[in-house]
Amino acid sequence: MTNTFPRRAALALVLLPAALAVRGVRAQAPAPVQLFKVVSPRDEVIVGADAAQLGAGTGPAVERLAAQLAAKGQLTLWQYASHKDASGALVQAPLRQIVVFRNEALRLEPYATPLPIQPLK
Repeated sequence: MTNTFPRRAALALVLLPAALAVRGVRAQAPAPVQLFKVVSPRDEVIVGADAAQLGAGTGPAVERLAAQLAAKGQLTLWQYASHKDASGALVQAPLRQIVVFRNEALRLEPYATPLPIQPLK
């Protein structure tokens, strides 16, 4: 029986940079859904918007969402809340669709969460 450990170790060292490069690219990919807090006189809600809802542009996502709201007067977005998924892990998941009106929203701000964000339904 030949010892293949040195050959496997050398192969692992050769493939390590490629694996790290792929992992870095995956980590830098934008999230399919970005979360925002909408503050109104009555309450605060967390909503999710995908790239299509944010509109085109290179500016910050919150500014693009605010421009969409100002231009259209209202946006239909998914309200997000923390839930347990099928495996019991806590995630941010879409709860229901809501309409945000331009004259009701006092402030939009990015919302950061340590929880995984589930995609839109």
